[in-house]
Amino acid sequence: MEGVQALANVVARGTLQSAAAASSAAATITAKPACTSDNDYDGRMRLRVSAIFVILIGSMFGAAFPVYAGRHRGVGVPEWAFFIAKYFGSGVIIATAFIHLLAPACDALTDPCLTGPITDYDWAEGIALMTIFVLFFIELMAMRFATFSSLGHTHDDEEQDHHGPKTLQIRTVRPPSNGQRHTPGEDHLSHTREHVDHDDQDTRISQEPTFHTNPHKPSHEVEDYAAQMTAIFILEFGVVFHSIFVGLTLAVAGEEFITLYIVLVFHQTFEGLGLGSRLAATPWPKSKRWTPYLFAFGYGVSTPVSMAVGLGVRKTYTPGSQTGLIVEGVFDSISAGILIYTGLVELMAHEFMFSSVMRRAKLRVVMAAFGMMCFGAGEYPTSDYSGQLTRN
Repeated sequence: MEGVQALANVVARGTLQSAAAASSAAATITAKPACTSDNDYDGRMRLRVSAIFVILIGSMFGAAFPVYAGRHRGVGVPEWAFFIAKYFGSGVIIATAFIHLLAPACDALTDPCLTGPITDYDWAEGIALMTIFVLFFIELMAMRFATFSSLGHTHDDEEQDHHGPKTLQIRTVRPPSNGQRHTPGEDHLSHTREHVDHDDQDTRISQEPTFHTNPHKPSHEVEDYAAQMTAIFILEFGVVFHSIFVGLTLAVAGEEFITLYIVLVFHQTFEGLGLGSRLAATPWPKSKRWTPYLFAFGYGVSTPVSMAVGLGVRKTYTPGSQTGLIVEGVFDSISAGILIYTGLVELMAHEFMFSSVMRRAKLRVVMAAFGMMCFGAGEYPTSDYSGQLTRN
């Protein structure tokens, strides 16, 4: 009897030990790794300071030179150079949205060390999606209110109503000479729109009464300028937003700093060319002739200033911490949504499908533009270090 009892005790102890070992193994498997509490900064301060000025020069040149050269034809820049810069830069911006922003945002917000609600949903893609819808709503409202305000009554008009009737003007509207109908939203960023739809016109010439509250500023010019400003602000905000985090990350990069330094100089310059070519193509009024230079300046200083800030907080800034990963992932997702919307809507759809210039251009011109855009899109992803800018 005692032998049976001893055997039962041995079996029981073995079972308990096995259960404890299994529980310990399961805990080891399910335990999350700890987020890093420091950065990879390894000195070389003079080289990092030099990067501030080199990137400043490259960014400012890329963003401002197309504007200057477009206004001063005596510089001798040929038209094909603007053509290449415009579409090559568009490709760089589109690639930046997907390769340099959205992918690292997914990595940051799905890091194994994160805990809490941030791990319960694909937040990177969701935030980018919400950003796209918000931008579309903003642009929609900007266009709508610009149209209505240009056609609305002013104080002078109300006074005129009391003193006499308004002047009724007859505007003759002619369809395009090539027989094509108007496409609403035509080349939203760099060409003048024609805001008269011909879908309901069966005759070659039609007359429609219009009230002009301001003879010096027709409604289509007000709407066109509002559309240009909205698109430019969206593009500027997107590239500046992500440039800030690029500068912060580069400032505290470790052994890969030299490679990232070289990659960023070219990337920021090419991205600046994309922005600058759009600023140069926008028909700015004389009263706003310095505005594109302000946009170029804002882009040019974003990365150098953020690098300077990153060097100043190099002992406390930890991009690999839980807070750092969440903040960087969220803002990268927002920037990705901004540049995806800008790239697909403004730089691709409006520039190729809704542009009267492109519709009338020869096929080889269209294919050359498309090829340059593809080449620009392949510029950044070809680097093996594209993802390290935000993951390190």
